[in-house]
Amino acid sequence: MASQFQQQEAALKEQAAHPNGVAAPADKISAVFPFGVPSTVASINGSSYTTAQTLVEQVAYTLSDRLFTYSPETFDLDNAVRYWASKSQQNGRGIATSVEPMETRLGAANVLLGYIFGEKAAQSKVAQSIIASSATLTSMRSAIDQLALLYSMSSPFVAHIAAADYEVSSGKLVTDYVSALNVAQETGAGLISSFSSHEAQHMALFATLAATVLPTVHIYDGVRVARESVKVIDILDQSGLQGVFSSVSSEQDGKVDQVTKVNRVLRSLNAELGTAYSFFEYEGHEDAESVLVVFGSVESSLASQIAASLAKGGEKVGVIAVRVYRPFAEAAFLQALPKTVKRIAVLGQVQNELAVNDATIQSALFTDVVAAVTMSDVYSLPPPIVDVKYARAHTWSPKEFAWIFDQIARKSSVSVAIPADALTTDALALDSFVSLADDASAKQYSFWNIDDANSAPAAAAVAKVLSGLDNTVSYSAVYDNVAVAGAIHSEIRTSRKSVDAPFHIEGADVSFVGDLQLLKEYAVTATTKVGGAIVLKATIKAEDFEKKLPAAFRKELAAKNISLTLLEVAEDASAAVENVLVQLAFFKTVGIAPAPFKLSTINQDTEAVKKASELIDAALTQVTVAKEWASEAVEGSLPAAPQANAFTVNAEKHESEPSAILRSSQSAAQALCFKEAFSVESALRPDLPVKNFVVKVKANKRLTPTSYDRNIFHIEFDLTGTGLTYEIGEALGIHAHNDTEDVNRFIATYGLNASDLVQVPSKDNAEILEVRTVFQALQQNIDIFGKPPKKFYESLAEFATDLDEKKALLAIAANAVEFKRRSEVDFVTFADLLLEFKSAHPAFPDLAKIVSPMKRREYSIASSQKVSPNEVHLLIVVVNWTDPQGRDRFGQATRYLSTLSVGSELVVSVKPSVMKLPTESTAPLIMAGLGTGLAPFRAFVQYRAWQKEQGLEIGPVLLYMGSRHKSQEYLYGEEWEAYVDAGIVTLLGCAFSRDQKEKIYIQDKMRGDLEEIRQAYLEQKGSFYLCGPTWPVPDVAAVLEEAIKKNADLENKKVDVTRELEELKEAGRYVLEVY
Repeated sequence: MASQFQQQEAALKEQAAHPNGVAAPADKISAVFPFGVPSTVASINGSSYTTAQTLVEQVAYTLSDRLFTYSPETFDLDNAVRYWASKSQQNGRGIATSVEPMETRLGAANVLLGYIFGEKAAQSKVAQSIIASSATLTSMRSAIDQLALLYSMSSPFVAHIAAADYEVSSGKLVTDYVSALNVAQETGAGLISSFSSHEAQHMALFATLAATVLPTVHIYDGVRVARESVKVIDILDQSGLQGVFSSVSSEQDGKVDQVTKVNRVLRSLNAELGTAYSFFEYEGHEDAESVLVVFGSVESSLASQIAASLAKGGEKVGVIAVRVYRPFAEAAFLQALPKTVKRIAVLGQVQNELAVNDATIQSALFTDVVAAVTMSDVYSLPPPIVDVKYARAHTWSPKEFAWIFDQIARKSSVSVAIPADALTTDALALDSFVSLADDASAKQYSFWNIDDANSAPAAAAVAKVLSGLDNTVSYSAVYDNVAVAGAIHSEIRTSRKSVDAPFHIEGADVSFVGDLQLLKEYAVTATTKVGGAIVLKATIKAEDFEKKLPAAFRKELAAKNISLTLLEVAEDASAAVENVLVQLAFFKTVGIAPAPFKLSTINQDTEAVKKASELIDAALTQVTVAKEWASEAVEGSLPAAPQANAFTVNAEKHESEPSAILRSSQSAAQALCFKEAFSVESALRPDLPVKNFVVKVKANKRLTPTSYDRNIFHIEFDLTGTGLTYEIGEALGIHAHNDTEDVNRFIATYGLNASDLVQVPSKDNAEILEVRTVFQALQQNIDIFGKPPKKFYESLAEFATDLDEKKALLAIAANAVEFKRRSEVDFVTFADLLLEFKSAHPAFPDLAKIVSPMKRREYSIASSQKVSPNEVHLLIVVVNWTDPQGRDRFGQATRYLSTLSVGSELVVSVKPSVMKLPTESTAPLIMAGLGTGLAPFRAFVQYRAWQKEQGLEIGPVLLYMGSRHKSQEYLYGEEWEAYVDAGIVTLLGCAFSRDQKEKIYIQDKMRGDLEEIRQAYLEQKGSFYLCGPTWPVPDVAAVLEEAIKKNADLENKKVDVTRELEELKEAGRYVLEVY
């Protein structure tokens, strides 16, 4: 009798021989989309596992003859339609839809306008469609605006928009509804929202039908909902979609307003589908006194479910989920609102946390709700309405909605964040998914892994296996490209009925962790339920548990009675075997025994399944969790959920650096003699990514006495013939050299030949080699006398041939205290380390790779090019100190500059700055500079003097300067006094802190001139600038806040002085350049 494995092998061959039977499985299962993309658009129908994005693409492809897509490379918004189009698959009208991938840029969709307004298109009722992200929608605004004005002359237009954008400030992917709401408000375009994957197809169809009335945007959550794999029932196939579209669109006629037309479309659609969709959908107590109004996929789904649950318990709360935001049907909204309502809260998305905290900013939805309620005849005294704002980056949980409903009823203000003391022990223990599912058999599983690990697809394979059992399954995966240089977190839920649960798992029955490092990045135990299980892929000896398992992890294992199983995978195991071992370890933990045939079909590797099945029992080790671990002392906390900041693996971590090559000087001679044959070109510092110039020193003068302990000097550079230009407030980048004697000393000690050549691949093109001598590289490129980071100790250890030195280097890298002592007390340099650990002796090309490159140092320019067209001036203090060993230490760039003689050449570049003058010459300037922080203000004053010479009226100039002693540090003192005499500087406040018994600082001088500052800064709308060290910032800000308070008192206004100062900063009138 054939074995089970032989039977499954035969079945796989049979399947491959008859591809028209069951669709052949993918070559490799996707870690994100376990059920893949349907190979044919015609195959989508009935009940199946899919994503909202796939269903949206099906509708767009079926009901359009031309489809424009704006999908960022990793967003996967058009994968299906592009594939179907490449195979010339037919749409609902029997022709192949043309799919045009486009790039997002300003004016996006303008190309579509020409097509929509074309003669043939304008006569057609076939929708012209766009698939894009919300980031693209803003760029389409002008095109949609034009379209809305001339819509009667165009063919129908619908945009299916995945609400997804990358927010730089939060460093994560955000669900962006703000862009769609604003575009709809500004252009009058229709805006329709999908609440979940289960209705995504219907809403895409509805939006396409509504597009026969007005240009329409269909929006849905593009971060979670669009990408989550769920089982959707009663999916319409292509003929069903085309049939409903034709039937509903043929019924629409008559000259009525847009609201009535769209409402007729929706009623007709409901009749065709047997659904009950409406503009505004109410859920909750029939006599609700507190009502929450929401917009958005996750927001509508969770708020409705929580309201229904609370209403069952007798709570008089309800929610209105806005399905059609534009046109906003005020009558329909008021009809949906319970007559018993006493308080309304509007959950409105705004751009960011700054907007959340800004009382002057209202959410778009709030303004519409206020208008509908206050302008109606329903209420003699309208119920109070509160704007509950939240940022795009906010990630929702069901508990937050329960908290919001609780506040609406009890408080005058409503916040989104739940205070730590607001949750009871019972509330913390309550699992939201289990409660919503109302199903004792519901299970949740969490997989944490390195994004490109061999076992990364294991979670998706598990989901496919589970989907073949009795319960329904949902699957979601997100990438965090920051933690461990790339992690993937996958979540699986199973229950008897499908449950909308677009939130992170709170209590996993089983959590799998694919790498020990992940336990240092995430609080895996925080999202594993009490009494749950964790499977950790790691090889750890019993005696090393406490050493290798983080204390916080051990503590929670014991406190929550979580079992721990180790999965040991042999180093020589193949990727396929490792992947299957993870799957088998999971199934053993949950007590499920999948058929080997099923695993082989999903993994496409019978031998790997067979081998893993033989190894699995020996690979698993149960860890005894010590009770004592519960009392572990733990500091700090880790995130319980990943930071979703990418839609794919972190490809950058695998970018390999081409190797450098060391050659003799003879090679250079050959290359220089035969330039064409060797493709040799000369370039000025090709290693630097900025435009560079060679300038000459024109003057170099020390401004402080030689007996003074601080060497502050003024240096001027001749720009004649260089083409270098600069603006007021910009900085000059100095590409300094290491000291020649220090370089020669290191070359001799390390055993190098100064004239040997090192060839380094260009940063811009690895095929181009940049060539320089060893001496040149050490003097100009390699920061050999800089401070090494921890990573250098680890890199250097790889070259150590002495085992003790290797261990010592690694120990320093692992010991924060020792590393800090070496870095900040002893000031150990790269060169010091190389000479200390003599067995760690990398060859020079390797040294060039592991030692940090030298960075340019930037100094504020102390001159105006209007006054000195061929010069640029700097004001610099030499940085120097003595280390604990008695060695003199210097700042590399300041030492280099201080020793330059007149006529010396050096490489410089220009860097833009935040220090910008107001556009109006009459705008007052208030400047505060400490020490060399006076540099940009010298340029400012020179420029104002030049403006006055040109006959322009100039505003007041208030200059405050701070230093220790007037006799030694009155920098540019004679110039300032001359400018005062000339009427350029109207107030000069000098704070010499140590010239009297009581120290006087710059803020003290400013406080003494508070009235003058108030008038110049606030009455005359001046700008304030501070340049120098960071320490006086709070005190200087306090003086400005006093001026703001005084000004408000004079105007009989109440102001938040901190907020006012922040607004001045946003307006460019409070500028700090501190270091």
